[in-house]
Amino acid sequence: MTKPSKPIPRILTVNDAFYLTANMIRVVFKGPELAGIFDGCAGANCKIFLPTKGQSREDFIAQFTDGPPPAKRTYTVRAYRADVQEMDIDFVAHGDEGPASAWAIRAKAGDFLGFAGPSEVKIKDFYADWYLISADMSALPVASAAIEAMPRDAKGVAIFEVISSDDVQKLDIPKGMDVHWLIQGDPHKASTAQEDFIRNMDWPSGVVQTCVAGESGVIKAIRGYFTKDRALPREDVYISGYWKIGLIEDQHQIEKRKDLA
Repeated sequence: MTKPSKPIPRILTVNDAFYLTANMIRVVFKGPELAGIFDGCAGANCKIFLPTKGQSREDFIAQFTDGPPPAKRTYTVRAYRADVQEMDIDFVAHGDEGPASAWAIRAKAGDFLGFAGPSEVKIKDFYADWYLISADMSALPVASAAIEAMPRDAKGVAIFEVISSDDVQKLDIPKGMDVHWLIQGDPHKASTAQEDFIRNMDWPSGVVQTCVAGESGVIKAIRGYFTKDRALPREDVYISGYWKIGLIEDQHQIEKRKDLA
């Protein structure tokens, strides 16, 4: 009996690609292949499948049935404009260290990749007295999407750890959010800057919702503080490790599953 083949993901076409900041590339996809994706998916996870340098669209599509499978990575939908069938995905630029960065650095109109998803957004409802947002550059898209979806009278603290001062972004932030940009020149060097800030900040009374994501070592420490010191209810907390120093994504996902087991 023939084993049914897995469905081929959407093949998205690049409309534009540019450096949003010194170390962040925004790729804009456009076309009918985006039809049917739910509106309001900014901040949701997706899977991207990456062609090799110089690979034709036909050969890339054939890989999904003939193998070997293309390189796959997890990213975040930064914005989706259903009315014009456009989607933005932001990539941290770190040279040719990984297939996603290497692809994004060279991306231009007419290029393509595979896309599956998106998943559900991380924070569906905003009901807190105040909000705590914390992210490194890998998690800036999910944190930015959360901030932009908040009620305009939201209050809280946002902490962004970026590679340089040239990576500070202009975001649509509620006036009641106190925003701090921390500089970490070497993202592959362990940092306690976000944890230290969170531990030493003044915590107002009332219900707090969090959106915290980034390097797994940082996330593990902050999660411990939320659980042991602050006893935050699980339903009010989104916190997730997106990557780990020294590991590629496949290795990180294995380690992450072990931690959650």
